[in-house]
Formats: sequence, C-alpha cells, structure tokens
Amino acid sequence: MNRRVVPLIAAITLVASACSSGDEVSNDGLAVTPDAVDATSSEALDTADLDPLPQGEEIDFGPAPAFQEGDLDPEVVEATNRLISGLFGGRFGVEIETIVDSGDGRLAWILADLLRFFQGSDASSLGLAAAFEDLTGADIDDGSPWSSATNHLIAWDLPAPPGYLDFKREIFLTVERRWDPLFDADADIDWRHVSWGGVLIDERPLGNPDPCSRGCIPALDDPAVTDADGGDWFPDERVVFGVVVDGEARAYPKNIMEVHEMINDDLGGRRIAVPYCTLCGSAQAYYTDTLEGFEQPVFRTSGLLIRSNKMMFELNTRSFVDTFLGNATSGPLLQAGVQFEQISVITSTWGDWKLAHPNTTIVAEDGGIGRSYPDDPLGDRDANGPIFPIGDVDVRLPAQEQVLGLITGSGTPIAVHVASAGEILASGGTIEVEDLTIQLEGAGLRATRTDGTDAGGHQAFWFAWSQFHTDTLLWPEDFG
Repeated sequence: MNRRVVPLIAAITLVASACSSGDEVSNDGLAVTPDAVDATSSEALDTADLDPLPQGEEIDFGPAPAFQEGDLDPEVVEATNRLISGLFGGRFGVEIETIVDSGDGRLAWILADLLRFFQGSDASSLGLAAAFEDLTGADIDDGSPWSSATNHLIAWDLPAPPGYLDFKREIFLTVERRWDPLFDADADIDWRHVSWGGVLIDERPLGNPDPCSRGCIPALDDPAVTDADGGDWFPDERVVFGVVVDGEARAYPKNIMEVHEMINDDLGGRRIAVPYCTLCGSAQAYYTDTLEGFEQPVFRTSGLLIRSNKMMFELNTRSFVDTFLGNATSGPLLQAGVQFEQISVITSTWGDWKLAHPNTTIVAEDGGIGRSYPDDPLGDRDANGPIFPIGDVDVRLPAQEQVLGLITGSGTPIAVHVASAGEILASGGTIEVEDLTIQLEGAGLRATRTDGTDAGGHQAFWFAWSQFHTDTLLWPEDFG
C-alpha cells in the first residue's frame, strides 16, 4: 500500500470505530425512562396534547454547477486517469487544470472521492479542494473539504460521469485490494453515495474470534450468552437491543454492539444476523436461514458506507446486502433476488428488558471470546450531528431524532416519533396506524400487525430512515 495513504488509514480508523473509553451511555432515544411507566394510568393522551415536533435545520447548498451530457472527451478521460494514479504517487499538475477547464460538473464526484483519501493541509488535499471549488463554484468548508464537497454533491444530485465506477474502483482499490469483488458493475447501488468509513474489510471466516490484523470492524459470531441473573455485570440503566424469536428473547448490550457492529447468531431455533449501524443509530435483525441454493449466509462489515449507512456484505458470495432494507444489492444474491426478512429490534434499558422477559439471555460480558469492552466506546462522537456526509435532509425533524421505522401492510413507510409515542403509551394511551399497533416493550417500542405478528420495526436516526424512505409519513404529524 502506498505510504502516503497508510497514516490516513490509521487516523480515520480511530474516528470510524471510535473505540474510546467512557463511563456513561445516554438513555436519549428510549421510548420511556425506567421509572416513567405507570401501568395503572388509564387516561389516554390525544396527539393534540403533544408538544409540536422539533424541526430540523434546512441548509442552503447553493445552485448546482453546469454539467455536460454524453461521453467524456478522451482528453479528459486521460487526464482523470493520470490524476488518480499521479496523486497516489504524490504528484499532480496539469491534469487538474484539464478537469476544471472542461466545465463538466460531473467530474466533481471524482475530485470528492480523491479528497476522501487526502485530507489535511498537504498539497494534494489543497489542490483537490481548490479544483472542486473552481469546477463547481461552491465554497466548501476548509475544516473538512471532503465532507463538505460530498454533502454539496448529494444535495445537488449531479449525475456521475460515464465510466465513474471504473474511476472509483481504481481509487478505492489503492487502499484495499480486497474490495475488488464488491465493485460489481451489475450492482443495484448508487455508487455516487459510496464512501470509505475509515476501516478495512472484515473477511474472517465464521467463528474466527481474533481481531482483524489490518484494521476492520470485527463481527462477533455465535457469542456466549448467560441468563438474566448471569447478566448482573451489566447495569440495569444501560441500553440493550432486544430480539425475540419464537418466544426466545436475547439482549445485545449496546457497548458490545458498538465494538462489533455485527452479530451472526442462533435464536429461537433460527439463524439470524444483527447488524448495528452506529452512524444511523440503527440496530436491525434479519432471518438468514431461508435461502435455497446457497451456503448459510455469513454477514460482515465491508468498511464502506453508503450515505452514512454501513455497507454489510455476505461473505460466501461477496454480495452486498442493504443494511437498512435487507435486500441484496450486488453479486449472486442480487441475481437471485434475495430479500431478507426483518425482525423487530427493541431499544430498551437492560432492567426493563429483563422485567418484560424474565427468561431472556444476554451476551456474556466477554462476548465468549475473552475480550473486555469499554462502557461507552463511542463517547460523544455523535454529539454534534452526523460525522459523515448525508447531503440534504428532511427538515421535519432534526437529523438525529429517534424514530421507529415501520412498513404497513399496504407498503407505506411510517416513522413513529419515539419520544411522542413513549409519552402516550406511558400514560396508558394507545397508538394504531393502519394495520399496526404500537406497544411498549421494556423501555422501548414494538409494533405488531392486526393478526398479532411482528411488524419488523427498528429505531433509527431520522436522517437515515427518511433518506432510505423518502416518501415516509411521520407520526403523529401526518395523522391528525
């Protein structure tokens, strides 16, 4: 690997995995605090009694730059290829001038991709940032030119230039050759929105307990578990992600999930995967034992992001699977049209979860691999908003407001404002939306359908849910 890239990998890995120590985990985002539930209250709240929902901030990214249509000029293609190879060799020059002089705003995507790997005050970073501004007319943030440039591009929704995937593959494979099978030309992926999360790919085989030798977010496979009494090492007020399959309940401590971000597990006689995107505030769960004609799927973290959402992949087929939606987006699983079924994940305090599920198990303190976990691995990493580019946002809520994401029987996406729902349910009220009933479970929320079956909901930051479901309704705002 080029030595100019290595220091950047080390620095950004610390930011991306953010495995710093801390003492507290905020309960913000729980439906109710542990002492807020009064089971004797029978007076229901009407949504009109709720305070108005908080509003997000609208950002003006300015006008989009001009761009050309059709193929790139051969001289521009040649200059772009020379720029990519030359930058990683520590040199650049007339190539940037050729790109800027083309006046084709589509090439700004390539400049932004390069900026991801050249941040700071070196000549490459400064030259790329200046070229981006000259090409687009935008005034980007000097503190984080890559993030600012990418936010502008997402908001403008500029088309990518012809041959973009080939350019992008060359850039990214300079850092991690093992991503090569994932850059599938037939993928159902908007490659403009794909970026590097600061860590490398996790390719360890199923059951390998060792950390990644080259720096990845290591999945935890089939963790050791204890009963609720054996989980007395975990404080009652701290957060778990609870899953129930065929009556068997399990709690996944948030601090362990922040380190591994992926668990492959057996629960209730079923095989499941539990990814956690810390950047989206979203823990999800999928059944993985229903595929025919494939080996049992094993999920891993690629080290890549798509609009600030982790990109997980299936290890045996090297197929991307959308972490948020559960559908295969590349490789053999895409060709087979695979869609994994989602299971509800309940965000609760441990104390309330075990009250609701006395027979629950919980992942063992050392994960079964002899590891120790900080109480608060991420600290205040997300305190000032999303740390990776997300572009423009739906301003009906602040970007990191917690919502429970659901799909109704008619296919309508709905985001339930967690704090508002918690207020109503804790006071004895009821919430029904189309065929869904929202209920308290532990200190979190679960949705069931009219027939009593699980609706497969999960909490997430508003920006994440709304960007993957742009037509989402918002409860209670859209329901009178």
